[in-house]
Amino acid sequence: MQLIDSILADAQAIAKIRRDIHAHPELCFQEQRTADVIAQALTDWGIPIHRGMGSTGVVGIVKNGTSSRAVGLRADIDALPMTEHNRFAHASKHPGKMHACGHDGHTAMLLAAAKHFSKHRNFDGTVYLVFQPAEEGGGGAREMIKDGLFEQFPMEAIFGAHNWPGMAAGQFAVKTGPVFASSNEFRITIRGKGAHAALPHNGIDPVPVACQMVQAFQTIVTRNKRPIDTAVISVTMIHAGEATNVIPDSCEIQGTVRTFTTEVLDLVEQRMQRIAEATCAAFDAECAFEFHRNYPPTVNHPAETDFVRRVLGEVVGPQNVQEFEPTMGAEDFSYFLQAKPGCYFLIGNGDGNHREGGHGMGPCMLHNPSYDFNDELIPMGATAWVRLAEAWLAQPRG
Repeated sequence: MQLIDSILADAQAIAKIRRDIHAHPELCFQEQRTADVIAQALTDWGIPIHRGMGSTGVVGIVKNGTSSRAVGLRADIDALPMTEHNRFAHASKHPGKMHACGHDGHTAMLLAAAKHFSKHRNFDGTVYLVFQPAEEGGGGAREMIKDGLFEQFPMEAIFGAHNWPGMAAGQFAVKTGPVFASSNEFRITIRGKGAHAALPHNGIDPVPVACQMVQAFQTIVTRNKRPIDTAVISVTMIHAGEATNVIPDSCEIQGTVRTFTTEVLDLVEQRMQRIAEATCAAFDAECAFEFHRNYPPTVNHPAETDFVRRVLGEVVGPQNVQEFEPTMGAEDFSYFLQAKPGCYFLIGNGDGNHREGGHGMGPCMLHNPSYDFNDELIPMGATAWVRLAEAWLAQPRG
């Protein structure tokens, strides 16, 4: 493993920053303290910053030489609305808020790279350090783009990474094409007519309508889309009724849809609406269909993915660069990849043995109250960022 000496020397100090951020988690678009910590560190290291993009985002600007070329490196900075079960010294001090996805670690890795860049600028061009708010459902990447990220900081490509529990520390994973799915939500309200449960013929019962509808939705996955295309329809909530002897007036169905392509998503939404409305009509009920598209699929660009695979192989050895198995989770880095070439890859977080005494009894998995980021990743992740930026700016312009 070819780690950078200056990053190794600073690893303990950067880990201290990471733990401070972990102890003071902030939710999407509320990351004021976190942004202050990032901005202060960059300023102390002599790196110019821009604040307020996407509400609480921070962009560091590292220039060297005369080239107009530029590349972007991104870390997300927000926490999750959940209560931490860990009791070690750097556990969350704010009930109901927790860095349970490792964004504190992502921030630390990019800060470690920034500190190295402040003293060692072995490139000709500009490296933009993008500290993005509100990945956890807020679409912070989209908001930064709306605020002019790529106009104010023109970059040829942008790269992002996420820690991955269960994959060994010391390994990366990368893949061309779709790696995270689109995230979408639906809500269907079935309006019938209430009645006494003993006299069902006097009403229009929305509950059996909902049951028929939920079963029919799965035929979209098994009979409407091509078998080689991927989609998940999950009905996660059904709400109806207040009393056991009353047929309710209405029933509400909610859930999520995940796909790897917009074309499949279009098909699923159209078929769901048609099934919902036709099923209601068949039972003389009324239907209100809502479908909200959240994050698009995260799709890595081929040339940039090949570039990342090569550079990461030089850092940890090709044998430690695995194939990224796509997941049906979602990631708002997708918005960046819609606007710019780039690649989103994984860095192994280990199996949880890095956690200190006082951790919760649950597994060290993402979005789990017993999770904690593995500080051993900081030197490797920061080295990867530095080598990716240096290699990108050194290669001939595409």
